[in-house]
Amino acid sequence: MKQNKLNYLFIALAFIIVLASCHKDKIVGNTGTPTAQRAGIYILNQGGQSDNNSSLTYYDYASKQLYPNFYATANSGAPLGSIANDIAIYGSKMYIVVNNSNVVDIVNPKTAKLIKQDSLVNNHVGRLPRSIAFYKSNAFITCYDGTVAVMDTATLAITQSIAVGRSPEQLVVANNKLYVANSGGYSGNFDNTVSVIDLSTLTVTKTITVITNPVGMAADSYGNVYVLSIGDFSTGATGVPGMDIINSTTDVVASSPTVNLGFNVAITVQGDNIYYVTGDNKVAVYNAKTQAAGQANFITDGTSIITPYALAADPISGEVFVADATDYASNGVLYAFDKTGKKEYSLTIGINPGSIILVNK
Repeated sequence: MKQNKLNYLFIALAFIIVLASCHKDKIVGNTGTPTAQRAGIYILNQGGQSDNNSSLTYYDYASKQLYPNFYATANSGAPLGSIANDIAIYGSKMYIVVNNSNVVDIVNPKTAKLIKQDSLVNNHVGRLPRSIAFYKSNAFITCYDGTVAVMDTATLAITQSIAVGRSPEQLVVANNKLYVANSGGYSGNFDNTVSVIDLSTLTVTKTITVITNPVGMAADSYGNVYVLSIGDFSTGATGVPGMDIINSTTDVVASSPTVNLGFNVAITVQGDNIYYVTGDNKVAVYNAKTQAAGQANFITDGTSIITPYALAADPISGEVFVADATDYASNGVLYAFDKTGKKEYSLTIGINPGSIILVNK
């Protein structure tokens, strides 16, 4: 799943509450053997905090070509916007959430050509959309105004908003319910709750207390919801990051295992493996079946990641992808690892690569 991005980075560095023309580049070296079902992989780059330079990179598996500015080329040079924070494919469409630009772009997943752009503004004030998830005929988009916007995936219209906690971040669907991490974000007062939304009635049925400043979320096949929190980094004990695991049947925190977390809380699920970024810039594994810690570092060949910023895993090939933001100002790097943790290839991508998704043929 996707994680919170630049807002938290700049806040943490500053110790304040208020919290990326397309051309073809040949990739040199071993690029592995991509699975036949996949057409390629997209990397959504946030760009700089105030630079209006988000970008979409596409890597084509068949031709082994890299397209650094795929969105702009597909849309007559139009910029993607400022802080593109999340991306997902659902059905026949791809959705790109652009935080500072207050829009969700709905595009063709094969070409990135814009189909429609939905503006998320209320009384001339941007709602700052963050993350997106789907259930049946609806898309759900967290917004920093304390709501989840509901989009009809047939009409592509925003139909309603659901009030949740302060500055909600990531969200996941489990057991016919939507779980929303309420971080607190811009409010100046960090939240420590997860809102539970009944997807049949679109109402909040419960609010669960978790570790302060929940941001990252994922769900496994056993009915567990994983919540990664970065804590209130301006204070003492509550500033400690951590993981909570919610039982989606009872909607209570079943456990809070000891994990090594930092400010980047990327997390993704592949089978029984929960991959997450650690405070010392490794990719650790938690076993969903046994509910026990696994490898302290999934990467087994010594490859060093400077700033692991996003994760994704391919359920078909078992590959794990790690996006490295390096120094948060230069182009990042995408690393592809096989299921044993050995590097297959790497690609130079855009600034602050925050989300990774695979696209089928």
